[in-house]
Amino acid sequence: MALLVQKYGGSSVADAEKIKNVARRIARAKDEGNQVVVVVSAMGDTTDELINLARQITERPTERELDLLLSTGELVSSTLLAMAVETLGYKAVSLTGIQAGIHTDSNFSRARILRVAPRRVVSELKKDRIVIVAGFQGVNQDMDITTLGRGGSDTTAVALAASLGAESCQIYTDVEGVYTADPRLAPQARKLTRIGYEEMLELATYGARIMHPRAVELGQFYNIPILVASSFGDSPGTTICKEASMEVRNRVSGIAHDTNIAQITVIATPHSPGTAAALFEPLARANISVDTIVQNASVEATTDLTFTVSRNDLVKAMSIVEPVAKSAGAKKCVADCTLGQVSIIGSGMQNTPGYAARMFRTLSEQGINIRLITTSEIRITCIISEERIKDAVQALHRAFELEFA
Repeated sequence: MALLVQKYGGSSVADAEKIKNVARRIARAKDEGNQVVVVVSAMGDTTDELINLARQITERPTERELDLLLSTGELVSSTLLAMAVETLGYKAVSLTGIQAGIHTDSNFSRARILRVAPRRVVSELKKDRIVIVAGFQGVNQDMDITTLGRGGSDTTAVALAASLGAESCQIYTDVEGVYTADPRLAPQARKLTRIGYEEMLELATYGARIMHPRAVELGQFYNIPILVASSFGDSPGTTICKEASMEVRNRVSGIAHDTNIAQITVIATPHSPGTAAALFEPLARANISVDTIVQNASVEATTDLTFTVSRNDLVKAMSIVEPVAKSAGAKKCVADCTLGQVSIIGSGMQNTPGYAARMFRTLSEQGINIRLITTSEIRITCIISEERIKDAVQALHRAFELEFA
């Protein structure tokens, strides 16, 4: 008897009929002789609606209270799904993230899972029940409810799969798998049959919202195959696994893009030891992730320091950076929310020349100006104007011939 962990996203459980459809899919997996654990997201746009409701009360809700509020969305969908499964004649039980043993740190709104103690889940499985777990949530050492960030139900599912020794983790959503680019921007995008963990992690980190990056990290660490497929049909999805198929002809696997970035520039800061640390240490303490960093030293012993953060963190980041920059003697701080980033990603790019040149030439031919560049062994990212993101994605998809299998 195999143990399967399935996860259903918000679009898959957006209303009563869709919840019933998911229940039938779960029943089918049970009928095939499997033990089934299901992780579920909040219904449809529930999380956004709860955030908007909170902001009607206060512009700055405390992080603890907001996490507790947002966790209720998954409780609604998990209990309704358990009811739907039971109407089909199967035994089911819904559990909160806390009851499922999801223990996290105390970084509200973006908590990390520290450990999983799934004793209750194992106990319910032994009773031949289908276990429905509310995703996206856990509990810290003070017994406060925490949430794992957008897409955090993916992480819940993979963490449970790892702790339970599941055969696989199946992520069901409203798309049929992982594509070479966002099909909404590049209609010629091709669905991938398989993709490696490293490539998927870069795609997820740099804008492909099909998977939560920390879920991919966990899958890679515990070597758990992850299937990404549609909950609205039975088309084969994409398997994220240790080894993907080798494509000698084309070493770029996909194009990622992201418009949820903001750029901060600290202008004319004295070029002296400790300045960068003074700026970035308080950002780290505030749990603000910094991505691209560029520092340009001038002949006048000052430097311009530019970096990017999530747009959601911009106001908080500026409130931290401005007083630090002022005390360090910087001229001023400026922010720019009109940018986006586009990336080419592929494990075959390692130690192979020519990919950066082709990317830069392609963007140049489209009249797209590159503001910043950042790289890893398997990724090249360019910061460009947000309004040119679609053009960039389409042009790069053609340039690297990603429409061909």
